[in-house]
Amino acid sequence: DPHYARVLVDLARDKGFKVLVAARGAEALELAKQYQPTAVSLDVFLPDMLGWTVLSQLKHNPLTRHIPVQIITLDEDRQHALARGAFSFVTKPTTTEGVSAALSQIKEYAKPRRKRLLIVEDDAAEQLSIRELLDHDDIEIVAADTGKAALSVLRQNPCDCVVLDLRLPDMSGFEVLETIRNDVDLSAVPVVVFTGRELSAEEDAELHTMARSIVVKGVESPERLLDETALFLHRVITELPLEKQRMLEKLNSSDEDLIGRTVLLVDDDARNIFALSSVLERRGMKVLTATTGSEAVAWVEQSSEIAIVLMDIMMPQMDGYQTIGAIRQNPSFARLPIIALTAKAMKGDREKCLEAGASDYLAKPVNTEQLLLAIRMWLHR
Repeated sequence: DPHYARVLVDLARDKGFKVLVAARGAEALELAKQYQPTAVSLDVFLPDMLGWTVLSQLKHNPLTRHIPVQIITLDEDRQHALARGAFSFVTKPTTTEGVSAALSQIKEYAKPRRKRLLIVEDDAAEQLSIRELLDHDDIEIVAADTGKAALSVLRQNPCDCVVLDLRLPDMSGFEVLETIRNDVDLSAVPVVVFTGRELSAEEDAELHTMARSIVVKGVESPERLLDETALFLHRVITELPLEKQRMLEKLNSSDEDLIGRTVLLVDDDARNIFALSSVLERRGMKVLTATTGSEAVAWVEQSSEIAIVLMDIMMPQMDGYQTIGAIRQNPSFARLPIIALTAKAMKGDREKCLEAGASDYLAKPVNTEQLLLAIRMWLHR
């Protein structure tokens, strides 16, 4: 939106920033790599891809991962943004004062300083191993061995991220999360839940409801813990020790979320099906294909193993919008990820894709890397 961009440019210049403007996601990714900006202000609705995909790609690239990203959107999608590593969240339409305050917040956050990480863990050996895994001279680590001590540390001196064990001697991790969520001064702090025990479905669901104002990730491995905390602390990956860089590189370039999963490709053009199938099969995915909307709906209904659908929008008889609508009519498929592939991503088309029930969209011709990133993102969730 050129008008909104002009308002942002003027306000940012008043705050002493130099400004680059991009109208498309692909352009934004190039500029971020080339110029290494202090911060990025990102709209969710872009012509070539959703802002979520841009955010994901910025956070997957070690060169741009540390840059704070402020998300601007109409949705009340705050949690979605924070869990993916956004620094802050502004809802549109916002006032000049609102934008100005958001820019001041970014400016303050971007000042060079050591970030503070709080580890809440009562087992001394575990506390030490987490400290050794995460420590480097770019952050300051403080520790607490009870829930009460943790809350006291947070209230005395703000922290940029918290690693929380769910089993504590005085109160449960859930109670600590509840207290953080209900305290206006603490509710914005990202919390990474690090627990060794299996969560029941109820506990998992509860953690995700508490995640409205807190970021919750069940973390299975040391690599994942390093990765999640680095994301929320906005650490510069290329300045970490080499062995830590290698751990993160291995984790983020892995296709393990794709191997053995089934994707349904829906497109009436055999050349597109051939090109995409070969890319996905090389990554270990099983590919099913449909050339019409009705065939696609039949596949989804009869094959329970379909993990994700890539849907061409321009098809004869039953187009992509109608096909997505027909799939979504069945409540069992309410959460099936469907990525719409649109030939002409006009402003109206994007909204139509999402209204029809698409989870995400990408403009054609499809960039392979962007497609794989979007698939990884949806399957990992």
